[in-house]
Parts: sequence; structure tokens; C-alpha cells
Amino acid sequence: MFKNTMTNLGRIRQVVEVLLRYGFEDAVTTTALRRLVPRQRRRTWQHGEQTVFETSRWERVRMVIEELGPTFVKLAQVLSNRADLLPQELVDEFAKLQSAVPPFATAEAKRIIEKELGQPLGEVFSEFEDAPLGSASIGQVHKARLLDGTDVVVKVQRPDARDKITTDLALLRELVKLTGGYLRKQGLSNPQDIVEAFERSMMAELDYTSEARAMDQFRKLYAEYQTFYVPRPYRELSTSRVLVIEYISGCKITDKEQLLRWGLDPGTVAETGMDIYLTQIFEFGIFHADPHPGNVLVRPDGTIVLIDFGMVGRLTKQQKYAFAGVFISMSQQDARGMALNFRRLAITADIRDMRTFEADLQQLIDDFTGLDVKEMSMSALAERLQTIIYRYRLQVPGSVFLILRALVILEGIGKVLHPSFNTFEFVRPYGRRLILEQYSVSNVTTELQYTGQQLLALMYTLPTDLRQIVRKLSKGDLRVQAQLGGYQPLLRTAERLVSRGIITLLAVAFLLFSGLSLLGNYPAGQMPYYHGLPGVTWWGLGATAFWLLVLFILTIRREKQ
Repeated sequence: MFKNTMTNLGRIRQVVEVLLRYGFEDAVTTTALRRLVPRQRRRTWQHGEQTVFETSRWERVRMVIEELGPTFVKLAQVLSNRADLLPQELVDEFAKLQSAVPPFATAEAKRIIEKELGQPLGEVFSEFEDAPLGSASIGQVHKARLLDGTDVVVKVQRPDARDKITTDLALLRELVKLTGGYLRKQGLSNPQDIVEAFERSMMAELDYTSEARAMDQFRKLYAEYQTFYVPRPYRELSTSRVLVIEYISGCKITDKEQLLRWGLDPGTVAETGMDIYLTQIFEFGIFHADPHPGNVLVRPDGTIVLIDFGMVGRLTKQQKYAFAGVFISMSQQDARGMALNFRRLAITADIRDMRTFEADLQQLIDDFTGLDVKEMSMSALAERLQTIIYRYRLQVPGSVFLILRALVILEGIGKVLHPSFNTFEFVRPYGRRLILEQYSVSNVTTELQYTGQQLLALMYTLPTDLRQIVRKLSKGDLRVQAQLGGYQPLLRTAERLVSRGIITLLAVAFLLFSGLSLLGNYPAGQMPYYHGLPGVTWWGLGATAFWLLVLFILTIRREKQ
């Protein structure tokens, strides 16, 4: 641990300076201790034209993340989709983060492409535009043209991206080790698991071949669709650091004026986009996880195109059924059904009071089902659902939050194109369709076959297992090992109490013996007397005094500890 700390000492010092700059000195700005900070010092804690003391704690967390750089910003953006881990106020602040960074030199981009492809640029592209179309923390995109005249975009990874991200990930692991207790007190129950999951996500994003595979998978799933298109990745010209993709011309889906100039109905475009997205979730179980307007294009013929498949979400069949069940139960005003589907959806769910959980869901149902269709908001519903998930510490699949976030984004796009657009009207038929699918003959048959296979496997191994158990029983060799966790303090306390109890009983026993010894008739000359008391009585009193002294010493030592 200390070796890593020394390696990243300069970066850690920067992190500490940023934390101090924003007032994270034992939370002085959120307690009465702020009065002890001189006003001169308060004025130095400034962010832009606003004094840091005048901002909320969550705003200052966002400011710290912004200043620490792209990797930390990326982590915060990922966490902004995990309302089961963070308070809603912090989720809202993280949602404001933007990761746009200046582009790196085009000459360096060309050098990386030639090194990765193993041949000069001119042998691959007839044209290559120097000005990038866009840049981000991991790479940037250039427009180019292949030798056969096909227009493409080339995604190039930054030269130092892997080294920087690897260093920052090591730093994150170190910081979590050093501040794990503080983070858990703030409500982040498993910070180490979060960093490990984020590390896997970042390392996958550094490998462009995974994005190419996702694009190919979408192209196969939607090969027969006339209204949806996924650009072709040129995998033969791509590596882990360079990705060549078919260039698609079109306008942003929110460019209503351009859609009208092309003779397209914006409302129809919005409905088509929502149908495509819900098909991804509820039919295929794999979906584009970042459908912001910049990643959703429309061609002049009305075809919708998705670009940037760096973030893809997945749902299993059972997760699809449970997720749909939440919405179906809500529309049926069935709080108990919602609770059961939430428990089916959760990876772990330790709900101590199901009645309170159902009562909160019933309140949610009462608040939303009484609204007019035009008044219902996916954004408000998603926020309420995420608050309940966080409150009851339900560990649900991360894809669920990606879906909720995407539905909110799509609802915003829909309302730009169609003022009376309502997400619920699109979700309901898909939910009903999934319920029918869940209880269809083919699905029930599949489930029965799976259950039968499990039972057959159990019946196959059960005789052998029982024979081994009986053999060990007959030999007296059967051992049961139980391991209790978290009971050590209680066991130590019980051990101390038992020890003191035994010592006290010994002292009382010797005291009673001393008293009873006074009643004995001792033959003359066989029992010595001292100050009128038999010697055996003095011996009993001495033993009593000894055990009382031991008890006194143990009590004093415990109080000092």
C-alpha cells in the first residue's frame, strides 16, 4: 500500500490540496466549526465568483471531481446512473459533469494510426481531415475516406490515455483504502466494489474492439429493419486503439427545423425512435446506453441512426420480466406486486420491513396514477424509483439505471419534437407483451425443461452424496463447521462476564466456607486459633480476599482499556 502511495505521491498531494481548497476539513463548512474559520480564509475558498462556503456539500463534491480530471469525471458520470449507491442530490450534481477535453495534435493521431495498422496512412485512406469532429477523455474522431471512396470516421485513442487511466485507477484504489471508513459513514457501503467495477468498465472502453463487436451485434439484430440503421465497423482496419466506422450523414434528432425541411413529421420520428429503443430493451435485452441527441441521427428518408456504442447495457430474460412487472403492477395499482417484482429484480434485497416498503410503493402509485396522461413525467417517476431503491439499499443491476436515464433522455427528445409526447403510452404495450411472453407455452416449457434438468442433476448426485454422508456417520467422522462473523466483540464481552462471574462465585464460596467454619467443633489441640478464630476460618477469609483482589484488578484494567 505504501509503495503505491509513494509512487502516486504527487497526484495524492494534488487531491489533498483540492479537497482542502473546497473546505473538506472534517466537514467544517457544514457544522458550527465554520465560525472558527477566519473570514479572510473563507474568502480564499472560492469557486469562480462564488464563495465555497455558500455552496452545498454536494456541489463542492462535484467541484472537486471537475478539478481532479477526466478519470474522476468519468467515474462520477458512471455513478450518476447508480442512484442505489448515492443520495439523489449527489446524483443530480454528477449529472452536470461534462467530460469534453481539448483535442491532441493531429500529427500524433496519424502516427498512432500508422503504428496500429502497420502501414502508411496513404495506403489506407485517400483523404484524412486534420480537424477532428470531436474529442473526449479517451480519444478523438477524424473524418476520412477509404481508397474505394467510402467516407468513414476514425476513432483514435489518446497517446497517454492508457497510462493516465491506469495511474488514476491505482490512485482510486489507494484512496478507497485510505478513506474507506469515511466513505462508508457517508452511505457508500461498498466503495471497493464500485472502484473494481469501474476499473473493468474503463479497461473495456480502452479496447475499441469491444465497441466494434457491439456494433456488429446490433447490425445482425436489426438487419431486417427499414427505419433503423447501425453504421458498419471496419474491423479489418481496427485495433484496440483505432476504430474505423462507416460515416453517416444526417441531422440530430432534435433538429426539428431540418426534419420539417426534409418533409418529415417530427412526431412520427419521435415515436419511431422510442419504438426502436424499447425493442432493444424488451425484445433483445441489449440496448444503446447513451441515447443523447448527439448520438441519435436522422437521415433525409427518416431512418434513425445510432452512433457511439462505447456504452451498451444488457438485461437477462428474468430481469426483463421483473422490470416490466414493476411497471405493470404500478399501472394495476398493486403495491405488493411492485414489491415482489423489485425483489425479483434486485441482486440482493435485505428489506427488514416489507410493510413499510409496500407503503412507500403505494404512496408512489397514488401520486402518479391519479395524474392525467399529459401531467405524467418519466423524469419524476425515475427520481422517485431511484430514491426508494437507495432508501431500502436494493442492489439492482446497473442496466436498470441506464434504462431509466435513457427513458428520461428520450422523453426530453420526444417533447422537443412532439409537445404531447408521453413515454408511458409506449412502455405499457411492451410491458403487457412481456407478461404474455413470460407465461407463454414456449417460455413455460423452457422453464420446466430447465427445472427438470436441475432436478435430474440433483437426483444423479444425491445417492452418491448420501452414501458419503452415511459412511462418515458410521465411522464417526462427520464434522460440521460453522463460522460466525461479526460476533467477536459480543463473544469477548460474554467471556469477560463469565470470568468475572466465576471469580465472584469463588469469593462468595470461600466467604460462606469461612462463616460455616465457625460452627465446627474442633478437638482441643488439633485446630490452632488466632485472635479467637479457627485457623481454617482465617484461611477461608484469605482466599476470599485473594479472589476479591483479582476481581478488583480486572475491573480497573478494563476501565483503563
